[in-house]
Amino acid sequence: MAARLDGVEMHHDTAFSVKAGQVLRFDFPKDGARTYLAVAGGIDVPLVLGSRSTYTLGALGGFQGRRLAADDQLPIGTPSGKGRVGASLPMALRQSLGGEVYLRVVPGLYYERLTEFAATSFFSEAWTVGSEADRIGYRFKGGRALTFQPREQPFGAGSDPSNIVDSCYPIGSIQVPAGLEPIVLHRDAVSGGGYAMIGTVISADLDLIGQMQPNQKARFVAVTLEDALLARKSYKKKLACLSKLFAS
Repeated sequence: MAARLDGVEMHHDTAFSVKAGQVLRFDFPKDGARTYLAVAGGIDVPLVLGSRSTYTLGALGGFQGRRLAADDQLPIGTPSGKGRVGASLPMALRQSLGGEVYLRVVPGLYYERLTEFAATSFFSEAWTVGSEADRIGYRFKGGRALTFQPREQPFGAGSDPSNIVDSCYPIGSIQVPAGLEPIVLHRDAVSGGGYAMIGTVISADLDLIGQMQPNQKARFVAVTLEDALLARKSYKKKLACLSKLFAS
């Protein structure tokens, strides 16, 4: 998504100054689904549940708990450092956009309830992002139906084999309602419900999902909990490097 300041295209992943009265515009994205705009000092809105982001469904947080509209004026906080105009993000820290995406998954407690064929198909087949793709969740299509083994449902669970007694949903957890298509729950998803979770996309890969467009291909890759923890540690180091680069 190209950024233009008074009509002049600016480099991505690079800090630049903007004077009062100048206009910053963004073109339609060619790769990826979202552009992140970081402002020195941050957007100075109240913290809600430890975050300044907006949960539009619940009208919580952010700027008046809603989507931004024309003529909104956002308060800017005081920068913690001098900032570094011209600083650019090294290629090693940049997120690759477009193409087939590999999403690492820790298989969950209910993965064993898939049929043997479905369990193999989930990790071996390519999936396609459907039209239902937002901060609530991403539905993936194109693979074979992920059927569950039949069983006598316990008291409190629904009648379908994909149903369980209500449980908590981790961010990134994967549910398969009616044993059809996998849905990855994202940041604004519900926190619990009655669908079996066959696995969880690791936290280090959630931002990869957030940049995926409908019809983009993805493959799920099984990893261990130890792999997930190492990936999270590495990801946090990258974020720390990014913060130090632009704030110092």
